[in-house]
Amino acid sequence: MGLSSAAAAAAGEGAQLCVFDLRRGQQEGQELDKILFFHPADCPILLQLSVIGLCEGIITFARIFSPDDDCEVIESEKHSHVFYQAEADIWMVLVVEKNKDIESTWRCGALQGILKEVHSLFTMFHGPIRTLLDRQPSAELARGHLRTFLTDYLSDFNAGKKLQLPTFRDCLKERGTVQMLTISREVALEVQSLTTVLGSCLGNVMCQLLVLFEDLLVSTTLPPDDTLDLYTYAILRLTPRALSSNANSWSYLRKGTSVHAGPTSSSSNGTASVERYRSRSRDTSPGGQNQMHHYFRPLQREKLYKGKDGFVAAGSTTSEVHGAVPWVPILWFQQAEDRMHLCVYQHKNITILLLIPASSLINGDDGIAHVKRHFLENASQNIVTLEQKLSRGWGGENAYHVGGYRYLLVDPDRKVSRASPPGKVTTLSKDSLLSLNRLREEIDLEKSRAKRSDSCHDKDFEVCIRAKNNAWVIAKVTRGRELYMALEKGGETLLYASTAIEKFSNRYCEGAFSTD
Repeated sequence: MGLSSAAAAAAGEGAQLCVFDLRRGQQEGQELDKILFFHPADCPILLQLSVIGLCEGIITFARIFSPDDDCEVIESEKHSHVFYQAEADIWMVLVVEKNKDIESTWRCGALQGILKEVHSLFTMFHGPIRTLLDRQPSAELARGHLRTFLTDYLSDFNAGKKLQLPTFRDCLKERGTVQMLTISREVALEVQSLTTVLGSCLGNVMCQLLVLFEDLLVSTTLPPDDTLDLYTYAILRLTPRALSSNANSWSYLRKGTSVHAGPTSSSSNGTASVERYRSRSRDTSPGGQNQMHHYFRPLQREKLYKGKDGFVAAGSTTSEVHGAVPWVPILWFQQAEDRMHLCVYQHKNITILLLIPASSLINGDDGIAHVKRHFLENASQNIVTLEQKLSRGWGGENAYHVGGYRYLLVDPDRKVSRASPPGKVTTLSKDSLLSLNRLREEIDLEKSRAKRSDSCHDKDFEVCIRAKNNAWVIAKVTRGRELYMALEKGGETLLYASTAIEKFSNRYCEGAFSTD
């Protein structure tokens, strides 16, 4: 553990993120070859090797006792090591330095969710890491993409020179889930009409479709895993709220401050290899087709904006004077097992993500332009009508607030969640949030143990803990569905907490968490 401590101290950072391949660098003197990415980029090479060597030793040691289960978390006095085997023998590890500041209290399950999320997004745009390594054994291609993609992703967590990772104040959020908008039958019929129109954009070829209102999913035709990946990307960079943030970032850049991904240095020639890749504009899409006419960084916040025609384009808002850069990336959807072009259209608070099978477009850019024309000619009125109906029925950011409750509902099988609005969660006391965060840690451990002992059956849990100031923190897991709750200024008895759960379950969860 001392080596890891030294690495953190030398880097001047509270967290490190590394990606490495256990199949590489097994010969003496070639250890550097196994490093695919390391943050912070300026950490000395010897300390990078120390950190990854320690992680590799932990993985090997854990396999002695549990050969069929991956190591997930190792806690030491000064650090938490959070592990995720993203692909066979390709590991992502987040090393977080502990300190006495209670505001830095985190939950390891939430940190592992970051690793899972960024790998899923990376795969959607660039394909599996192993495929990139097999395509180019020198690993220059994989390192180049990981460097830019992960650096852009981590920019969302930047707080000065350190990463501001999720803390106990985020215990009523669940990364890796979709938040759905509840719609009426009338709106559902309007969505179905729009889906029918958009599905015929290519004649007999069926397009896939995601419809979002604000940051909530209205409709999808993709399988659950693919829906989650695209929804996550949309929330990060494509919704009106995200594009507004992009514009602010672009204004910041125009004032003369340069923001870019620093050189990540898994190898001494890593930066040069990326520059060579850029100059060649080599294609790296999963299917081998060029995604854009220039180097494409899907998470570079300041590069996306809404064009005059309603479609999202790449570049700055001033580029429209000279003509917007086409932005139609090719995505790889693992569950659908298909490559698709992504076109994004916005009207007020509604975002349409139209996915066109790559195999159906013979004429490339001309085919995309034809689809966009068809879209604007045939679907514009449907979209206007749908947006009006959704806006009339929208209750605002507090639409899913339940008076007296601060809650999180999770359905892991469907990858769906619903939670109290963030503004309402901030009204909870620090003690209540810390208690709920600790409870979620315990539930994570119980779920992990239950999965190892019997992966075919879900285990039910119910825990009610009385916290300070007459507050109750509650966790209930029933038939795979999860409910987490904090109640403040409540009664002193367990009966009060049980009754509150029953009322909430019967009214908002169709009795899913009721004891009857």
